[in-house]
Amino acid sequence: MDIDFGQLDAYARYKLMASLIVPRPIALVTTLGADGTVNAAPFSMFNMVGEDPPIVMISINRLTDGQLKDTAANILARREFVVHITDEAMAGRMHACGDRLPPHESELAHAGLTPVPSRAVAPPRIAEAPVAFECVLHETMETPSRYVFIGRVVWLAAREGLIDTERWRVRLQDYHPVGRFGASFYVTTRDRFAVDGSDKPSTQTAIDEM
Repeated sequence: MDIDFGQLDAYARYKLMASLIVPRPIALVTTLGADGTVNAAPFSMFNMVGEDPPIVMISINRLTDGQLKDTAANILARREFVVHITDEAMAGRMHACGDRLPPHESELAHAGLTPVPSRAVAPPRIAEAPVAFECVLHETMETPSRYVFIGRVVWLAAREGLIDTERWRVRLQDYHPVGRFGASFYVTTRDRFAVDGSDKPSTQTAIDEM
């Protein structure tokens, strides 16, 4: 099957791309509104871009009336945000942060998540998240349908025991993030294997040493 993207409307392109480019990591992003309200929202058009400088990317769509989502408006205004990785234990509360609320109501309270002070930026971190990347705005790209924010990581917070700081290795056996699949589906990361050049996947023990 061949599909000419030039003959499809934007919604059809979105449905195909969002269901085929999977699984995607989920950024649960906290920002501060103009009145100090803590906003939290999940975005799966997100990933690492590079390490020198250490930058991540978040793509946030405009609303149907052309207005900005709270996260986008807050990043543009304050130029700071925190990206959290969601694990299995908080997946339901991450999903609840996607509910539409007025700008003066915090999604953290709505979802039952706990804000704690960040070390390098004003928006708070989420206590329940296994990983938090505190970011300042590095660069912005605007398209007719989206804002793409490049954030420079200035501080990393991780759950106690998750990182071996002598070898700078993540203890992957203790790390269970979830990813976004097509439509409203999510996936876990428990079924893991390493490719060692043979047809037989290696064991979980080898994965844990990565």
